[in-house]
Amino acid sequence: MEHKAPLITPVLIAGCLIIMTGFAIRASFGVFQIPIASEFGWLRSDFSLAIAIQNLAWGIGQPIFGAIAEKIGDRKAIIMGALFYAAGLLLSAGATTPAAHQFYEILVGFGIAGTGFGVILAVVGRAASAENRSMALAIATAAGSAGQVFGAPLAEYLLGFMTWQSTFVAFAGMIMATLLVLPMMRSPAKATKAELEESMGAILIRAFKDPSYTLIFLGFFSCGYQLAFVTAHFPALVTEMCGPLDQGGLLASMGITTTSRLGAVAISLIGLANIAGTLLAGWAGNRYSKKYLLAGIYAGRTIISAAFIIFPITPFSVILFSVGMGSLWLATVPLTSGLVAHLYGIRYMGTLYGIVFFSHQLGSFMGVWLGGKLYDIYGTYSHVWWVGVAIGAFSAIVHLPIKENRPAAAPA
Repeated sequence: MEHKAPLITPVLIAGCLIIMTGFAIRASFGVFQIPIASEFGWLRSDFSLAIAIQNLAWGIGQPIFGAIAEKIGDRKAIIMGALFYAAGLLLSAGATTPAAHQFYEILVGFGIAGTGFGVILAVVGRAASAENRSMALAIATAAGSAGQVFGAPLAEYLLGFMTWQSTFVAFAGMIMATLLVLPMMRSPAKATKAELEESMGAILIRAFKDPSYTLIFLGFFSCGYQLAFVTAHFPALVTEMCGPLDQGGLLASMGITTTSRLGAVAISLIGLANIAGTLLAGWAGNRYSKKYLLAGIYAGRTIISAAFIIFPITPFSVILFSVGMGSLWLATVPLTSGLVAHLYGIRYMGTLYGIVFFSHQLGSFMGVWLGGKLYDIYGTYSHVWWVGVAIGAFSAIVHLPIKENRPAAAPA
């Protein structure tokens, strides 16, 4: 009787814990938008630029940490990432000028790169069997959403009895604590003989010459734009643009008595809904065309975002948007990373996915920075929101011509 490889492995468990913690902290930055800007009298764009720089550094660092992991070891790359992350948080806690805060967010961005999807998903992908790979990637991605569920509310809770500086210090301790699970991160080499013989340079040239890789790169831009903008600005948008809460209604009975609290809970709801959405995407990725699933996800995001801004913003529409957008939130990640692994193998998946992820983070930079910039100019988030709707439609279209047949390796 043939032995079936287990889906849940020590590598997957450890990877989920690291991603969950790192994303809980990352997803909470939008909660600090108003407190930090108010304390120092900064423009909204000052703090937005800091988060934008963080996202750009994350994108730049992703292929770098992917290559480091593939050259000197996954666990060494993760340790480096955790150290960058903690150092960035500790230094940010002492920043009193926009320039200092923006500079230290470079360290945080590199930290997210070393402890995030690029490195962890590559390890999980190599450790998983072919039949389990799509679902294992989905579970690890969903762990990021699980972190988002409690990240923003935790930050909101801590800010209730400590300063934002102390909260950053506490978060630095949390990310360092994840290193305790590193002994579980032992990934067996699952690459084929042909993949092991092909050099990193050869696989990169092959990918860069493939139009499908370019389309994947371009399509991932809107994912970063939408996710980063919502994470950084949605709590503030809800605080300022949402209609009044019914003080005697259901939300009040749940402890949601202010639009500020509703904004933090909205981020949590997005993460909660995405756990189910990402797992469903992982299941579907093993059965259906990944490019059509991705096109459908981006089309769904476009419709949901357009409907949210067209109609009056109310507590009900905020919750409805959070659940709808959340179900599609990180569902693109296991499908995109799985598509890269399918097309080019898993030997250099960390580097190849890291390069694609750079496009995601370029979008993240634009979404966060443009959100703050256009807010300062127009006093509303409506303009930057419509830019996100248009970019989402673009991504839905560019995934359609992708060819999912794996290109042949160049002869030795």
